[in-house]
Amino acid sequence: MLGSDPITGIASVIDGDTIEIHGQRVRFNGIDAPESAQPCEDAKGFRYQCGATAAAALDRFLAASRPVHCEFVSWDQYGRYVGSCARADGTSVESWLVENGYALDWPKYSSSAYSQRPGKCFAEER
Repeated sequence: MLGSDPITGIASVIDGDTIEIHGQRVRFNGIDAPESAQPCEDAKGFRYQCGATAAAALDRFLAASRPVHCEFVSWDQYGRYVGSCARADGTSVESWLVENGYALDWPKYSSSAYSQRPGKCFAEER
């Protein structure tokens, strides 16, 4: 396990709120996204794979400006590195995910940093 230094590199997407860089899992700080295999229902009751949708959108977003840079925040209860991450162009990954409806603010850990974002409750992109 790496120390608490920043991590920079090409990210592999694990799910909508977790990536891996240089073999180290990084959980995004202050947000929560559906797990990769998690289904959701839209307002009309249509079930769709929101977890896979969030992961695919994150992968496209990160590929547009590499590498990803993550600043250490803490270790979670599973021993994962928790970080605040940005693309090479400086765009906050966490903010983008919430603003685009792929994740929700997790006030317990974000101090409501993303609560004012206009995002939807998981995008209905299918």
